[in-house]
Amino acid sequence: MLKVSQRGRISPFIVMDVMRAANERAATGGDVLHLEVGQPSTPAPAGVIEAAREAVGTEVLGYTDALGIPPLRDAIARHYRDAYGLTVPVEQIIVTTGSSGAFLLSFLSAFDEGDKVGLAAPGYPAYKNILEALGLDVIEFPVGPDSHFQPTPDVLESLNVSLDGLIVASPSNPTGSMILPPAMKDLAAWCDTNGVRLISDEIYHGIVYGQATASALAYSESAIVINSFSKYFSMTGWRLGWMIAPPEMLRSIECLTQNFFISPPTLSQVAALAVFDCRDELDANVRRYAQNRELLLAELPKVGLAEFAPADGAFYIYADVSHLTNDSQEFCRKVLAETGVAITPGIDFDRERGAGYVRFSFAGATDDMAEAAARLTTYLT
Repeated sequence: MLKVSQRGRISPFIVMDVMRAANERAATGGDVLHLEVGQPSTPAPAGVIEAAREAVGTEVLGYTDALGIPPLRDAIARHYRDAYGLTVPVEQIIVTTGSSGAFLLSFLSAFDEGDKVGLAAPGYPAYKNILEALGLDVIEFPVGPDSHFQPTPDVLESLNVSLDGLIVASPSNPTGSMILPPAMKDLAAWCDTNGVRLISDEIYHGIVYGQATASALAYSESAIVINSFSKYFSMTGWRLGWMIAPPEMLRSIECLTQNFFISPPTLSQVAALAVFDCRDELDANVRRYAQNRELLLAELPKVGLAEFAPADGAFYIYADVSHLTNDSQEFCRKVLAETGVAITPGIDFDRERGAGYVRFSFAGATDDMAEAAARLTTYLT
């Protein structure tokens, strides 16, 4: 047999396997309540859909500039001015093929093979999987309630490792925990002092429940910030994101994206111009997430699931099920098979401790959340 690269032998993104199993169940006539995948259940806002229809009928939709169309980059800069009071130079904004494209570009432009990059666990599994595929040394460290499920300077100092980079996410997937402004300031200062490249995943900004979001851009000129049109902006399948990078990295990122992607999806870029004028529709989605969150936080303890990470933002509840199982993957298989409720095993987010946790996504319809809670009540009591 011909050689197969070791690079592709990384861990799977287990939530996608769960979604496939749920879809297979649905295809054979079984009913499914989707609490596994972290995506809005709503379509793109009406203004985006109308803009796409118009573009399909009138535009050539060829390649764009590798960094994105200028009107969209201008719109993103205005978004930072309006939402954060920050002035972001347009030339530092790169439109990407989803936030996943931004992660790949940031890792490749910031690090060399063998560099050490810190990650908190539990955390988004694709960070680690992409880094490992690129030959980087992932320094994974556990976080929990004592640090609000987030890295802190004290946690990082305790590693006794000279890091080249640190990836943080606020709000976090899977925990929903946040790094509040004073903590983000301290973390950014620690990274700058220690020569650590900070990469801040801010794709869940806009989906918060009473807390203030903090962009790393406010505290560090060397940080890379990544955001997306997938979550708050409800454009998941349009595969569009953006990153903001310091000046010294821009040409490297441009050359990488020219060769890897040529340009982000043109139709998605043109349509996304309308999304910043759709706040009423988008904020209505967030109000529904808040309602779903309150429902699950009230109902899950009734079935013995009372230990959660702080769900400050995003649309997740990360729950301790260690009193029920020491194999969260098998537990989730059984729950899907016996109740039709699809949830994600914690092992996807934390290889060491995740066997005792599961993640619930509450991005769906409120009626689905209520029905899922009712079915879990019957199953677990």
